[in-house]
Amino acid sequence: MRVHDTESLTLSGSVVAIGAFDGVHRGHQTVIREMVRKSHLEGVPSVVYTFDPPPRAYSQGAQILTSSDEKIQRLKNLGVDHVIMAKFDENYMKRSAGDFIRELHMIHPRAVMVGNDFRFGNKRAGDVSLLKEHFTVQPVRPVCCPDGERISSTRIRELMMQGKQDQALPLLGWM
Repeated sequence: MRVHDTESLTLSGSVVAIGAFDGVHRGHQTVIREMVRKSHLEGVPSVVYTFDPPPRAYSQGAQILTSSDEKIQRLKNLGVDHVIMAKFDENYMKRSAGDFIRELHMIHPRAVMVGNDFRFGNKRAGDVSLLKEHFTVQPVRPVCCPDGERISSTRIRELMMQGKQDQALPLLGWM
């Protein structure tokens, strides 16, 4: 697996999953495995586009569940070919939605996998509808626990802050 900065990877085809992937929890693992499977079917590399630090950690001070090195190792273990690690900072936040779309065009995605609530670009101006104007987008359905609750980094953080590691750790799926 190779790790790239933004705008440093050019591919003639790919399947891409975009997200913070903080914790690389069971929900993320499901999405990434599906993305890797789809890339194999398409005969193109799999790419995870992610952020360091995660946007919520940068803008809201949220606890980070995995360091970038841990995240990269977990993605490698899931069979990802390439990781684009965007440095999430003030400059990145000023990028337009068009800048992000132009960057994605450099890797010629045959499919882009994102959550239904995915937003991008300055002031979160871009959304899934805008992505669909440029790419084949496969929105990802939330992955839920047996009790029906959605697995999310936010939920894991909240459980950990409440001292409920016994409930949080199974959601991560790798501890």
